[in-house]
Amino acid sequence: MRVLIVEDYAPIRESVARGLREAGYAVDVAADGEDGLWLATGNDYDVIVLDLMLPKRDGMSVLDALNQSGRSSRVLLLTAKDRVEDRVNGLDAGADDYLTKPFAFAELLARVRTLVRRRYAATTPVLRIGDLEIDTVRRGATRSGDVLELTPREFTLLEYLANRADEVVTRTEIWEHLYDFQTDSQSNVVDVYVGYLRKKLEEHGRSRLIHTRRGHGYQLSEACQ
Repeated sequence: MRVLIVEDYAPIRESVARGLREAGYAVDVAADGEDGLWLATGNDYDVIVLDLMLPKRDGMSVLDALNQSGRSSRVLLLTAKDRVEDRVNGLDAGADDYLTKPFAFAELLARVRTLVRRRYAATTPVLRIGDLEIDTVRRGATRSGDVLELTPREFTLLEYLANRADEVVTRTEIWEHLYDFQTDSQSNVVDVYVGYLRKKLEEHGRSRLIHTRRGHGYQLSEACQ
């Protein structure tokens, strides 16, 4: 899952980015509204954490521009303004959630997880495909009750494919949701990680869940089509 943080106060921006990366998210950052809008309109983020009080272009202006662009990213407003009318104005302007400073990182992380589920219309934090269960809160997965030993990157890949279960997902789409702006896009890392994940899912003779659609991408599906 890929997150954009638009926050001008460096300690908050850096600590939130570090925490989200440790939780397995790909993270891009911007220190002002202009850079934030440029990144947000040029990349497909799952969640945008957007401060309201920004240099060059304020957060409400960025939010309005995102709404006009038809963005599908979910937006979490992050601000020191804690008046009820400020929260109402932000939500009425199209934000999906609102968090005031100071905040606990655990709460921000929970809200990001919720917004990711909302984006993909997941009704519960546990995703199920056949005998595969993926717990997006505990960041763990089992198959037929057996725990899968996944790295953070492998889990994030599995979560993304599960959120789009039965759809054919292109390599470009996988790349854009799992890797940040700084990563070398010429790498074959997507195919490598799909291979790692597929091997772990198919241990002990289990049936194939990740199917290669040649010329198109990958599909996580219980049914072999």
